[in-house]
Amino acid sequence: MSTLEPRVVVVTRRSGYRELLDRHGTPGAVAFFLRDRDPGELAALRAQDDALTAALEIVRSAVPVTWRTGRADRSELAAFPFADGDVVVAVGPDGLVANVAKYLDGQPVIGTDPQRVGVLARHRPDGVGSALRAAVDGSAVVEERCTVVAELDDGQRLLGLNEVFVGDRGHQSARYLLRTPDGRGEQHSSSGVVVGTGTGATGWCASLVRAVADPPPLPAPGAAALAWFVREAWPSPTTGTSLVSGRLDGGQRLELTVGSDALVVFSDGGEADRLMAVRGQRITVGVSERRLRLVVPA
Repeated sequence: MSTLEPRVVVVTRRSGYRELLDRHGTPGAVAFFLRDRDPGELAALRAQDDALTAALEIVRSAVPVTWRTGRADRSELAAFPFADGDVVVAVGPDGLVANVAKYLDGQPVIGTDPQRVGVLARHRPDGVGSALRAAVDGSAVVEERCTVVAELDDGQRLLGLNEVFVGDRGHQSARYLLRTPDGRGEQHSSSGVVVGTGTGATGWCASLVRAVADPPPLPAPGAAALAWFVREAWPSPTTGTSLVSGRLDGGQRLELTVGSDALVVFSDGGEADRLMAVRGQRITVGVSERRLRLVVPA
């Protein structure tokens, strides 16, 4: 019985220039649109698009001819059939690695940014070939990172690499009952709740931690721990402000019971791929059993 060759799934996102081209129809129309806004922006967008095109060609040529390949745009990730044994190459900025991480279950990820080396996109395009071979033969250096999961009481769930946000869909006041792992509870009216991982500790959580008088320690990227923050809790006769931040370790869970008509749950800034929780539903947030397996340079 023959064994299938490895499959490499290349994940991309449309460049800013391509998005403008889709909107305006022609290069001339794009140039006209940008002419009076920022004279240097058109050249910068074209340079980014050229760099992305070149990087994709380098990645494609690095895949051995006998291996199988697949390709997914960021907008297609929720429906893309990732399989056991896939090796994923994210060609784009750090955020693209975060976008794909929540749809994986142990598949190794190689991140490459065409223009710079990032925190997650660690490889240069010309280094992807050796990283692919190492990922397949088992010699790759893999850095595991914690992910966060939000689960609704009807079974729906959503993962995030950086953070999960729960709040009002119109970004107005969100009302809910918050319960901490030690059993304390408080009715809140706030701008929402953010629960972040160690990877997210350098992003949104890095800003939120500065607004708390006695903040919890932010976890390391690989630690099975999360930090949570309530944004702009509002004091009133029926809502409090004493439970506004904390830490979740291991199997601990933060619970929110929806008091508004509906709240949205999304992760890593991706509002298009979100869950909706209606009044009375419970949302629990904690450490996920899934971890990002990030291939890093040896």
